[in-house]
Amino acid sequence: MTRQLDEQIAGRFPVGQRLRVLDVGMGQGTQALRLLRAGHRVTGLERDARMLSAAHEALAAEPEGVRERMRIIEGDGRDTGVHFLPGSFDVVLCHGVLMYVEEPDPLVAGLARMLAPGGLLSLLVRNGDALAMRPGLSGDWRSALAAFDTTAYTNRLGLEVRADRLEALTATLAGIGAPLHAWYGVRVLTDTVPDGTPPPAAEDELSALLAAEERAGRTDPYRRVAALLHLCGVRG
Repeated sequence: MTRQLDEQIAGRFPVGQRLRVLDVGMGQGTQALRLLRAGHRVTGLERDARMLSAAHEALAAEPEGVRERMRIIEGDGRDTGVHFLPGSFDVVLCHGVLMYVEEPDPLVAGLARMLAPGGLLSLLVRNGDALAMRPGLSGDWRSALAAFDTTAYTNRLGLEVRADRLEALTATLAGIGAPLHAWYGVRVLTDTVPDGTPPPAAEDELSALLAAEERAGRTDPYRRVAALLHLCGVRG
């Protein structure tokens, strides 16, 4: 997904432009720190105390020139209008958040309002059109059958959450003035790999794995059955 995001940023903004980035649900700050190191100004929004602590700790290890371009705010992605003025950002990230929100449309609309004209909205969501894949490939036939007619599922943390369908999110983005520009599949071929499995030790094997995932995430029909979808909308 990192390569996909970089591709979209490079294709939309002049080389060397220092972008204003909002990372909603930034977690421990992995993506935010990567964009900071690339020279951008990043605001991270996170409500989980443990994630906030981890993000502050990670930021503290960065050089002062990087730290001074980062702002971390404790808060909820549904309250962006409280913290920021409309049009304040060039890029808004919301990765791995919508599955925890019962009604995602107001949140997505609020994120789009934060974008300046031509700004990029990057969403990472659970693919509601492929919920049967993981249990089916694992031989859990009852769960696979039940997954066809719902967008609700239990994630790997044991939490009851929800997924989004590509068609519905495409309509939402069009309706809020940030129509879908590009989309990718994420975790197409590796979704059933058990948590904690180390990556291949051999460099050529790891390169082949990443190349196969990248190719599958851009190619139909494979990307349509990915565990996650990465959608990029552009503010009109």
